[in-house]
Parts: sequence; structure tokens; C-alpha cells
Amino acid sequence: MTRIAITIFIVIFSLQTGIANEDWGKTGHRVTGEIAEKYLSRKSKKAIDALLNGHSLAFVSNYADDIKSDDAYRKYGPWHYVNFPFDSTYEASEKNERGDIYQAIQKCIAVLKNKNAPREEKVFYLKMLVHFMGDLHQPLHIGLAEDKGGNDFQVRWFNEGTNLHTVWDSKMIDSYQMSYTELATNANPLTKKQVAAIQQGSIKDWMYESRALCKEIYATTETGEKLSYRYMYEYMNTVRGQLQKGGIRLAAVLNQIFG
Repeated sequence: MTRIAITIFIVIFSLQTGIANEDWGKTGHRVTGEIAEKYLSRKSKKAIDALLNGHSLAFVSNYADDIKSDDAYRKYGPWHYVNFPFDSTYEASEKNERGDIYQAIQKCIAVLKNKNAPREEKVFYLKMLVHFMGDLHQPLHIGLAEDKGGNDFQVRWFNEGTNLHTVWDSKMIDSYQMSYTELATNANPLTKKQVAAIQQGSIKDWMYESRALCKEIYATTETGEKLSYRYMYEYMNTVRGQLQKGGIRLAAVLNQIFG
């Protein structure tokens, strides 16, 4: 293989790797889907089983990422995130004409509530909703446009060069070395009162909660910094908490849709 061919291969591989790591990663999304199952009402569970042909929420949780390789679905790319300045608000910021995560979730809910929507359309938007509710709770998805939600914020993970977004997407979760079922099973025990408190608020409230975490992450992380055991110690519980909140709130949204 010539030097030019090797260079091209590395570039293509890097681009493919970057595309694959744009949110919680497969494990994180499956955790959120698995946790949501526990909080579904019987009526919701029945309706969802019918739409997904018995497949679990964890099983379909990565669908919105899987379709990125198909050009026909490229238009949904901006639906995974929203970016606006730290000194501004979502309401005051310029909106992406192709949509954003807040608009995407509203669209999914509207289609699923529409009694006249075709079954195929409902299946599609249900799968998308499961994924987007996970993305909503990844703090870097409510990020800054200038560094592409932390994708251009270069850091080191132990001795490996990476970026801040990827650390939160998958590096910490992968380093924890638990499967999605193990992470879901070992989620923090909560009382009914605590669950109800997590489910309170709106999609926008939850978006701003993630934005507050994003601000904290930027305030405590420096460009080029080596992140390792200490960072895991400080933030892995936050990651686990966000995955759990995402699942509990996904269930709340689905229960509201399906009754």
C-alpha cells in the first residue's frame, strides 16, 4: 500500500469513527432504553410492543445513529443536538433551519399522538424519540457551535488523544466496563417520590438542566488536559445519573403519549 493510500485510509477511518461517536454511544443509549422499560405503564408497554413487534426500547435505541450512513436520512443530522452561546438562551438564539433536538422531540411526540398518522411513520418516530431523549441528557448535546458541541475541544483520555464530546459520549462509559444491562440494573435506587421529582418539568426544562451541566464541564476542563482516573471519579456518577434520568423521563413521555 502506497503512502498516499495509507493516508487516505486513515482519513476515511477517522471520519467514520467520528460519525459513530456523536452521542452517548450504543451502550449509553441502551441503558436509557432499558431503564425506561421499568417505568412504562401497562397500556404504554402494550402499544409500544405492537409498534416495535415486541422489540425492546434498548434494541431500537440506536436506530437514529444507525441510519446516518444512509444519505436519505442525512436531513435528520441536526436533530441530535442544539447549540447556543452560554450567555444566551435557546429562545433568544438563532435556530437551525434544519431543526434541532428540542424541535425533533416535539415532532416525534406530535406524530405519535396523531391518530391518523400511518403505522410506519409512528414506528419511525418512536425509534427516533427513544434516541433523542437519550441525546437530550448528554450535556455536550446542548453545547456550543464554535467547537461543534465539544468535538473540537481536544483533550487526552489517559494516553489517547480525543475530544471532550467523545469522553462524555463513550470513553467514560467504556472505561467503566459494564454492559448496558449491568448499568441499568445497578442504577441508583429511587423512591416513588424521587422518580416523580425527576419526571416533573418539560422537555425544555430538561434541556436547560443538561445545559447547566455543560457549563460546569467547560468550567472544570481545560483544552489539552489529560483526563483519567480523577475525571472518572468526579463525573462517572453524573453520567450514570443522566442515563437514569433519560430513561425515567423517556418513560414519562411515552406514558403521556400512549396513556
